[in-house]
Amino acid sequence: MNAPRTALCSYWTITLPRDNMAASDRSKHGEDSILEPLCFPDPPAGCSSAASLERPSSDLLVCLFCSESVPLLLKDTLLRHLVLDHKLVIADVQLIADLSKYLQYWKGRFLEQPLTEFCSVIKTNSTGPLEKQEDYFLLCDILPEDRILRERLQKQRLEEVLEQQQKERDDSSFHHLCMFCSEEFTGNRSSLLNHMAREHSFSIGLPDNIVYCDEFLDTLQNKLDSLQCLYCEKTFRDKTTLKDHMRKKTHRRINANNHDYDRFYVINYLELGKTWEEVQSEDDRDLLDDGDENDWSDWRAHPVSVVCLFCDHESETMDQIYTHMKDTHRFDLHLLKTEHNLSFYQQVKLVNFIRRQIHQSRCYGCQEKFGSRADMLHHIVSKGHVMNLPEMSTWDQPQYYFPTYENDALLCALSDTDGDESDEMSHSEDVPVIAEDISNLQALKQSSILNQLLKN
Repeated sequence: MNAPRTALCSYWTITLPRDNMAASDRSKHGEDSILEPLCFPDPPAGCSSAASLERPSSDLLVCLFCSESVPLLLKDTLLRHLVLDHKLVIADVQLIADLSKYLQYWKGRFLEQPLTEFCSVIKTNSTGPLEKQEDYFLLCDILPEDRILRERLQKQRLEEVLEQQQKERDDSSFHHLCMFCSEEFTGNRSSLLNHMAREHSFSIGLPDNIVYCDEFLDTLQNKLDSLQCLYCEKTFRDKTTLKDHMRKKTHRRINANNHDYDRFYVINYLELGKTWEEVQSEDDRDLLDDGDENDWSDWRAHPVSVVCLFCDHESETMDQIYTHMKDTHRFDLHLLKTEHNLSFYQQVKLVNFIRRQIHQSRCYGCQEKFGSRADMLHHIVSKGHVMNLPEMSTWDQPQYYFPTYENDALLCALSDTDGDESDEMSHSEDVPVIAEDISNLQALKQSSILNQLLKN
């Protein structure tokens, strides 16, 4: 074997095999490799983002040198055993997609060749007495073979996750109860997820972005059964108190900082060692770095597409959609705003309320339910309920802050004013302007300390 090279540190002496050094040198010339140190913030106890992607498994983790083995959930016990008993350190364990297969691979390789062929040698207390120096071995992805193994395991896991996701998307045997109203849903998972988002303003994301959906829903249901808030994760004394808390605090959402949920989102499996936040921020940086970020000469704004409250008609301007609703459906949003003196936020809630009622084929005026949207619209027109709003307490609720359609451009046109500058000027003229009293200004100037200093 070629003589290794040695790098001296204040406390560690690291001896790298020549192959490893060659890989390190190649990284300096821009070759594609994972050799840069990756630094992650310390996560809260029990919330390791990478570890949370490991699904529960009965696979055993085997020691690389002896017959010791532990379940996957006790991996820290085996890693401690490797360090204390065999002086072996595995770098970035949290980035290994399948630790069981990883250990099995290296167990076989260590039987074929000496440990020093693959591992860097770390000499502890290198400046101290010889009898207190110990050699530890570091197995990391600076070794091309280790890097290729990690990437292969990551690719296999991604393929498994995508295959599982496709099965769930095509599955028609889904069966689950709603967590909030106990309504039963069968067929496809999207029916339940869309129901919770539409009826209870609780969304865990688009169905196509989620994997292991049954386990995800069971995890959330167990939290509710344990009287635990899904967002702040506080525990309450009874279900009524928990329900009131989540409603008043608008906590009908999951905690994005709880990395236990990461394994249920496909985006967390796309790149090795990267969370969805890092993937998205990296995409934004790439867009900014691509050319001159201040050059907007090629910008082409897409026309705004605003959808009518009652039908599928679309318009490119707000005036056109207001005119359409007024002429076609006899609905005047400006008039309702003026008659009821609606603020901006009340207009938002009113639009979202009407959108939701029409989507559910329910008359927003009398709350009567119909079998189809056509029957409901005929009822609204024939009964004269177009401009008939229910009691304000029915729709002026926090749940209608959340849009029924997330791309509802109609919400962008709402305002506190009527847009008439003359009205604004008339209102400004009503505000009295009181002139400043300067009668005592001369006396103040005479008594000023600055004036006295100038005289002296």
